[in-house]
Amino acid sequence: MPSTIDEIRTALEKRLTVARDAQDVRNAQIEYLGKKGTVTALLKQISGVAEDQRRQFGEQVNALKQWAVQAVEQRLSDLSSTARRYDIDFSLPGQLMPAGKKHILTQVEEEVESVFLSMGFDIEEGPEIEQEYYNFEALNIPADHPARDMQDTFYLAPGMLLRTHTSPIQVRTMKRENPPIRMIATGRCYRRDAVDASHTPVFTQVEGLVIDKGITFADLKGVLQEFVRGIFGSSTNVKLLPSFFPFVEPGAETAISCPICGGKGCPTCKSSGWIEMGGSGMVHQNVLREVGYDTSIYQGFAFGWGIERIAMIKYGIRDIRMFYDNDLDFLSQF
Repeated sequence: MPSTIDEIRTALEKRLTVARDAQDVRNAQIEYLGKKGTVTALLKQISGVAEDQRRQFGEQVNALKQWAVQAVEQRLSDLSSTARRYDIDFSLPGQLMPAGKKHILTQVEEEVESVFLSMGFDIEEGPEIEQEYYNFEALNIPADHPARDMQDTFYLAPGMLLRTHTSPIQVRTMKRENPPIRMIATGRCYRRDAVDASHTPVFTQVEGLVIDKGITFADLKGVLQEFVRGIFGSSTNVKLLPSFFPFVEPGAETAISCPICGGKGCPTCKSSGWIEMGGSGMVHQNVLREVGYDTSIYQGFAFGWGIERIAMIKYGIRDIRMFYDNDLDFLSQF
């Protein structure tokens, strides 16, 4: 019998220790000290115990009851003291805290990746602290090119910098793999730009590259057309305007029909019906030769767009700084 009493005491002690509020303690009190409780049942057994053991057993059961009553009162007092200390009523139901959400730029980046994955593209990654060779030289940007001026680039040490675009990942991929290649890369880039409604020193870019036999400008437009329709809707169109970029020839500026006004003209597209989105073109032969590809066999195209730019057009956001102000009223909309 003593071992049973000890077990009951241990079980009640554990029950009171883990009690979260007064109601838990009351439930334990009923279970052990109520009319049909465990301790009460032992008290009723005293009269049935052999006479020579009855006194000892009775003393043990009564001692258990007295301890249980005191333990319950002490636990209620402790909970009440804790509640007063933190000004919390533990008997009230808890309040649900709002769950965190992915940042709007992360959502758009994942949506962009999803569209390209559906077209069979791979996703590649590369370092944000980059070698000057991969960021410029391998991309046909010579030492005297204006883009290598200190006003545009964050240099960290001789030959090292914060990448100004995700194009170095293209070079690293081509040096590592043989054609055919079909890849995109997304990530943060850094330029010494003055902060305004459309520029910030840190921005996110998506870069794409396809290398294979028989690749043409038509393939570039077809991929971009499929991409913009996946992001902005099936009625969105693409047009390519002549432009210059050192790592592509010929180069083009990509424009899309304004998804806000449907190409009819609005303040967002400056009443033109078209919005410029980013650069593209056929990979320059100097870049292909730099990575060891035979330009008589392989051709390719590349493009680079800003994730912030895509998000601004998709959701009608007029100021890029809103993505980085950490305004929960703004961010919680997405």
